[in-house]
Amino acid sequence: MDTSTTTTPTPAVFNQRHAVRFSHCDPAGIVFFPQYFVMLNGVVEDWFTEGLGIAYATLIGERRVGLPTVSLQCDFVAPSRMGEHITFSLSVARIGKRSINLDIACTGPDGGPRLRMRQVLVTTSLATHQSMGIPPDVRSALALWNTTTDTTTNTTTTGATAS
Repeated sequence: MDTSTTTTPTPAVFNQRHAVRFSHCDPAGIVFFPQYFVMLNGVVEDWFTEGLGIAYATLIGERRVGLPTVSLQCDFVAPSRMGEHITFSLSVARIGKRSINLDIACTGPDGGPRLRMRQVLVTTSLATHQSMGIPPDVRSALALWNTTTDTTTNTTTTGATAS
């Protein structure tokens, strides 16, 4: 039974609620920090499938487009405890030619911050393991989630903004 729930209040922010389980925690009963990264990966996969409308499994499996994390910065603000429900909020900070910068916040049941992350994904060919341009359909879907896009002409495109 999946206990995560997803809501998308605006096209600019993808929210997903997770139950903190025993398997996420260390002996102190708080989330062991690498487990946040496992949860984050699930949030990104679900955002692609549910938010962008591009099946993550198809992108990786059939289309052979990889999305490795090349940079991940984290600030751990407060602990999350077993039995709590935490919410991840994902927004697009920047779209480059071959990369996507994401801002992710994690909040506790009281709305207080637990974790802040900045993640950079790079699109790669899984056949060659070389970086490649963001596929056009992915770029189009991303445009609705971001307010700044870097292009070869250095123009700025404004998409949806968070309320």
